[in-house]
Amino acid sequence: MLNAAFWSLAVVVFTTTLLPLTNSVQWWKRMWDFPRLHIAIVALVLIAVALPFAISFKPVLLGLLAAAFFYQAVQIFRYTPLALTEVDMVSAPSQAHEIHFLAVNVLMENTRYDDLIRIIAREDPDVLLLMETDAAWAEALEDVLVRYVTVKSHIADDHYGLIFATKLDVVTVDFLWPSDDDTPSVKAILRAPSGPEFNFIGLHPRPPVPGNDTETRDRQIKEAALMTSSADRPTICMGDFNDVAWSWTTKRFKRYGDFREPRVGRGMISSFHADYPFMRLPIDQLFITENVGLVSFDRLENFGSEHFPIAATVFFADSEGPEDG
Repeated sequence: MLNAAFWSLAVVVFTTTLLPLTNSVQWWKRMWDFPRLHIAIVALVLIAVALPFAISFKPVLLGLLAAAFFYQAVQIFRYTPLALTEVDMVSAPSQAHEIHFLAVNVLMENTRYDDLIRIIAREDPDVLLLMETDAAWAEALEDVLVRYVTVKSHIADDHYGLIFATKLDVVTVDFLWPSDDDTPSVKAILRAPSGPEFNFIGLHPRPPVPGNDTETRDRQIKEAALMTSSADRPTICMGDFNDVAWSWTTKRFKRYGDFREPRVGRGMISSFHADYPFMRLPIDQLFITENVGLVSFDRLENFGSEHFPIAATVFFADSEGPEDG
C-alpha cells in the first residue's frame, strides 16, 4: 500500500513535469506550465517523507523526484530574490519625465466598481488598460474615463472586453484581432510629455482551459513581440497574458521583442488568484525594452477581481525634459 502511494504520487510529479516539454498546444498538457512551484514543493515533500521508509526501488523513486524538483527549481529560480535582477530601479531625471501605467483585469462578474474607481483615482495613470470590461463596467467607469483624452473600447460580455485610455498624445491606436479568434490586443504609439514616441502593447489572450488549446494564445503573444522587434521606439507591454512568466511562450516573446522583465530577481509578485494565496501565479505581465527606465513596479490591492492590478512608472533615459519657458 505504501509502495503504491509513493510511486503513484511520484509518477504524477514526473508526468506533470514532462508534459509541457512536448511543446504541445493541447490545454491539458500546457496547463502544467503554471504550477511549477507547486510541483517542486510536492516533489521535495515526497523526498523528505519517503526517506525513512522501505520502498521498492527506492533509489529510482528518489532519483525521479529529485530530477523533477531540480528541473522545476531551475525554471522558477529567476523569479526568486536569489537571482540577479534583469531591470534596475532608477530615478527619473524629474517627475515631468515619469509616465504612470495601470493594467487591471476587472473580472466581468465583479461589482466592486467603486473600489476600482478609488484605485484609478489614487494612481492617476497616464495609460490605463482594463480587461474583461462589459457594458456594466463601461457604465460604472464613465466618470473616470472622461478624464482621459483618448479612450478606445471593445465592450463585450464574453470576458474579453477591453478599454484603453490615455492622457498622452496619441500617434496611432488600434485594436488587433488574431485571424481565428475574437480576443483583441491593443497597439498604440504614444508621445511622452518629455518628447519621445513609444510603443504600448496590451494583451489578454485566452487561457489553457477545457475547450481552449494554446495555439491562438501562443501566436498572439508571439505576434505582439514581432510588432515591435524591429522598431526604434521604446516599448512597454502589459496585460493578463494568461501565461506564466517562465513558460516557453513567454520566453520566446522576450527573445523576439528583446524585452526585459522587472520580476526577475525580485520574486514572483504573483497576480492571480487574489482570493487563494496557495494558488497564486505571475500571469499579469510587464515587459519593457532596454531603453526604458523603470521607476517602480507594483502589485496593488485586491478590489474583488481574481487578479491584482499591476502598476508601473517608467521614463525614457535618452529623452530631454521640457524646456523651461
